Amino acid sequence: MTLWILLIVYIFNFIDRQIVNILAEPIAKDLKLSDTQIGLMTGLAFALFYTVLGLPIARYADRPTTNRPRLIAVALAVWSGMTALCGLANNFIQLLLARIGVGVGEAGCTPAAHSLISDLVPKEKRASALGFYALGIPIGTVLGMIIGGQLVDVLGWRKAFMIVGLPGVAMALVVWFVLKDPRRHVAEATAVSPPPGMATGEAIRSILSSRAMVLLLIAASSAAFLSYGKTTWATIFFQRTHGLTPGQVGLWFGIVNGAGGILGTWLSGKIADRYGAIKRQHVLTAAALGMLLVAPTAILGYSASDWRIALLILFFPTFLGSLYYGPTYSSVQGLVTPQARALASAVLLFFQNLIGLGLGPLLFGMLSDVLKPSLGEDSVQWVLYSASVMSLIPAFFFWRCSLRLDEELDQKG
Repeated sequence: MTLWILLIVYIFNFIDRQIVNILAEPIAKDLKLSDTQIGLMTGLAFALFYTVLGLPIARYADRPTTNRPRLIAVALAVWSGMTALCGLANNFIQLLLARIGVGVGEAGCTPAAHSLISDLVPKEKRASALGFYALGIPIGTVLGMIIGGQLVDVLGWRKAFMIVGLPGVAMALVVWFVLKDPRRHVAEATAVSPPPGMATGEAIRSILSSRAMVLLLIAASSAAFLSYGKTTWATIFFQRTHGLTPGQVGLWFGIVNGAGGILGTWLSGKIADRYGAIKRQHVLTAAALGMLLVAPTAILGYSASDWRIALLILFFPTFLGSLYYGPTYSSVQGLVTPQARALASAVLLFFQNLIGLGLGPLLFGMLSDVLKPSLGEDSVQWVLYSASVMSLIPAFFFWRCSLRLDEELDQKG
């Protein structure tokens, strides 16, 4: 039951994080925002505070006496409330501050959840368990697009924010009263003190001393940069280039993007556990091959003249680009000691979200503004072409990291 509740929490996490993508174009028209401001609002404003606060919150989660479910409950209440407040913004600055609040709340979720899951399941099933939790990413993204798109067409972007934000506050009560921390439960049942924690400096040195971890951070961060950037601007691409409404994009792109992401994320953990048991290197083989194949399939999708054909083709790069989630998160947990697991997850999320969510939408928006004088509405399409080719970067680093796993994975407990 704990895994299912945490999955629901993570779905709320990504609904509230990603709904702004489908609302971006209506917001931009209402508040008269540039593409650079759209990128700042959808990416950096959230990511900067999410990543910075994620590290100290993760150290708090790693403390033996911390109740991780209650930490997650408080975080859920904060980010859900701030999502609702986005609907009250009357200008760019107010909206930016509300999005910062969402980032502050969400900083308390995933590091604690990763640490909690790693304590609940044996290491040979860790990739599948974390892959299951990571299903919150595509499910939350697709629900954010579909629900947000339908709500904005009928009620406007302000009410859309409020409607999706408030249920999370109620869910926070479920997490607070239902979930238990196994670390605290074991300590109470055996009447002994929990194992001692690690000093922050020692934990960071332990994390960064792993060459596999460094390569994995580069691979996952570049993958997130492309994923967040493409998701934001693909929704705008279908509105500008193919003339769809936000509701149509949210429904059809959301279904295709969600189906590919769900299938890829679910299979990623299964593949990693199965083939990683034969040879540890193969934990990341599917991730590397998937990213390699994203480039040609994505370019083909963005170049299709009919939006239906484009969506059909884009299922495949979405699926292939999602094959890294379970293996990546399980590898992070397996490359560090148990006392540094939440911090290791936070370090990964620091780079993924600061570089990926923070800079992906923003830099793609800036590039679109640069290209717009010569390409007009086609500027976003060419930005997406560029992003597709760049998927070769994470493919290379996932492959390089995989070569180190036989030596380093699951050697620290």
